[in-house]
Amino acid sequence: MKIEQLAQRRRDHALDMDRLLRQSFVDAVPAKLTGRLALVAVGGYGRTEMSPFSDIDVVLLHDTAVGLDTVGEIAQQLWYPIWDKGLDLDHSVRYVEQMRTMAADDYRAAFGMLDARPVAGNDAMVLGLRSQVLNDWRKSARNRLGQVRDDRLSRIERSGWMAHTAIPDLKESGGGLRDGVIMRALVATWLVDVPHVESEALRRSLLDVRDALHTVTGKRGDKLTHEVIPEVATALGMGAEELDLYVRGLGRRSAHLNALVWRRFDESRSGSKRRAATGAGPKLDEVTPGVAILDNEVVLKSGADCADDPELPLRAAEAAAHRGLALSTRSAARMAQTMTVPGDPWPATARRLLVNLLASGPGLVPVWDELDYAGVIDRWLPEWADIRLRGSSSPVHRFTVDRHSIETCVLVSHRMRDVKRPDLLVVAALLHDIGKGLPGDHSDLGAPMAERIAARWGFDAVDAAKIGQLVQWHLLLSTTATRRDIEDPMTAANVAVVVGDGDTLDLLAALTESDARATGATAWSTWRAGLIRGLIAKTQDFFDADTVNADPESYEGWPESGAGAGSSDVATDVADGGPLVLGGRGFDLTVRPHLGGSLIRVTMPDRRGGMADVAAGVALAGLEVQSARASSKDGVATSLWEVTRANVDPKTLGDRLRSVLEGNVDVAARLRLNASTDSIATLVRVLSDRSSTASVIEVRTQDRRGLVWAVCRAIADSGCEIRSAHLSTYGPEARDVFYVVGPGGGPVASEMLENLKDSVAGVLL
Repeated sequence: MKIEQLAQRRRDHALDMDRLLRQSFVDAVPAKLTGRLALVAVGGYGRTEMSPFSDIDVVLLHDTAVGLDTVGEIAQQLWYPIWDKGLDLDHSVRYVEQMRTMAADDYRAAFGMLDARPVAGNDAMVLGLRSQVLNDWRKSARNRLGQVRDDRLSRIERSGWMAHTAIPDLKESGGGLRDGVIMRALVATWLVDVPHVESEALRRSLLDVRDALHTVTGKRGDKLTHEVIPEVATALGMGAEELDLYVRGLGRRSAHLNALVWRRFDESRSGSKRRAATGAGPKLDEVTPGVAILDNEVVLKSGADCADDPELPLRAAEAAAHRGLALSTRSAARMAQTMTVPGDPWPATARRLLVNLLASGPGLVPVWDELDYAGVIDRWLPEWADIRLRGSSSPVHRFTVDRHSIETCVLVSHRMRDVKRPDLLVVAALLHDIGKGLPGDHSDLGAPMAERIAARWGFDAVDAAKIGQLVQWHLLLSTTATRRDIEDPMTAANVAVVVGDGDTLDLLAALTESDARATGATAWSTWRAGLIRGLIAKTQDFFDADTVNADPESYEGWPESGAGAGSSDVATDVADGGPLVLGGRGFDLTVRPHLGGSLIRVTMPDRRGGMADVAAGVALAGLEVQSARASSKDGVATSLWEVTRANVDPKTLGDRLRSVLEGNVDVAARLRLNASTDSIATLVRVLSDRSSTASVIEVRTQDRRGLVWAVCRAIADSGCEIRSAHLSTYGPEARDVFYVVGPGGGPVASEMLENLKDSVAGVLL
């Protein structure tokens, strides 16, 4: 049946019900009571949108002057002709004030009455009720919309998003028919601007699909299962894959409009409160060059130009995802219209921003969706188009391929503390199913694709090959563990040959678990998890555990783009600057532009607690540390601090550092470390065999203001000194390694080392 015919059929169906009910009303209601009773169509029937197996939602409205016994008898006579025809009737008997009370108590009832339509009897009674309910809704909506939103999110938690869930529910899924009804109710509030015409067009298109679904199945239902898609597609004159993408596209656009409208509602509410309190206009808080926060949204500043600054979209996206904020729809559209790619290959700064975006955890999902909808992702990753909104035929999958990939990124962000190269892990998580857009084995096809993409994003040949290897073998552990005898030594030996080394095994283990958890509950059952972990443990036995590099200057956590490999490179990497002298105890401070932010060098006499003091000065200056290196030699301590802010004022920073060194500020009070909100436990461990001349302490925890100071202070208070430090940040996680020496200048004694480890862990709780 043609699409345009379906809408007419819904109207005709509703009008047929009108005629049937009117005749029943005439037969059941005495003439003297006609003016005191009315039949009211509500909900979909009220909107004349009757799908083949829709309920007939009708209310018998009566004047309170009509006795309840009389009304009850009339109702029975009304409903029986409908029941006799085998029709599904959702009926009730109410008087006007009851209806108003119901609407006041239950917003769902209010939504149904907003579309109330007289069918028979006293039309004025119905129109008056609808007007009263509408007026009541407008007066109370601002206070009631919180419940509407909470219930909507709970519903979506159960039914998923139509664009991305494995089996879309045309009614209940996010972006489905219920969301369309909510948009109608929001229009009626006058509180927020709603793109009503487009929203209604999307809702009607979904109704067309549901009509075809009812026709094909011969029964009521809203789930577009894999089995019925081909027949429904034929009924609508489409191919099966075309219909799947069409429905998901409708849900995607509807969900996007819903998100936009809810943000506008929040803006109107917070904006009115702010203006009432301060009388001021909107305030922009810049968080990185060209990017600011406005009303809890990340926006591009008016003068920011994506054409001249290719990394601007990456900075904005990373800022939004890292903070768990929405990315402005207008800003995302502006990016897509004006942006250029960072280069081919991308510079290290762009690559790091992308890694931080992918490692940002749950905040990645809405930001990626906004970028994808605007068209930004297509510029960064053209291959994404082949997996966008692509469903999976496997019943274990709960998401489309694209959303599954993003969910895998979210989950691997919780495993970054388990691997040596989290940057490779998050990129492999994004790309592990990139080959599913092409015919053939997606692992074989995806591996060379992932390697090319990684090289384009600026990874060197070795790292790009490693990402390709992870994509190639991302099913190796799960397939082997469930199809082979893991107790047979050859099983683990064969896996070890393919994987190559323990570090790659760690990466593959984290990717395997995250991929399975993102797939669905059955993909990571207790049984499967036990087998896979057993295989990993047995494979690890084949690798030499003592393969770590004992050279502190080559610690992997220091970004490749950083300033120099060690203290010997500091003088050549940082332009000379004039010393800032502090009353007999001097320090040199230089600042220069570096990779979109600033690079700070501090040189001062070496002493216990010195790095903690510098960290305090940097934190008190409001600077966000991206990475840092510190070392000491011949009584001089030198540290390099890579911060995200450009144009750092050396004098202001110097004043903060001077205040700390002179003891003029209560650092402990100013930098009291907030408790971690991360669901992943902080990891503090001693890395044995990393160095023969120092003890190596590794800290992996949620990045927070004052973190470096807190750890350095704990080390100093334990009577130890930091010989060198290697600090880096991946998304929300800090990964810091400290080479620590005891009072005698060598490795810390075992008992003292345990106390030191406990002290560091204690300040991070």
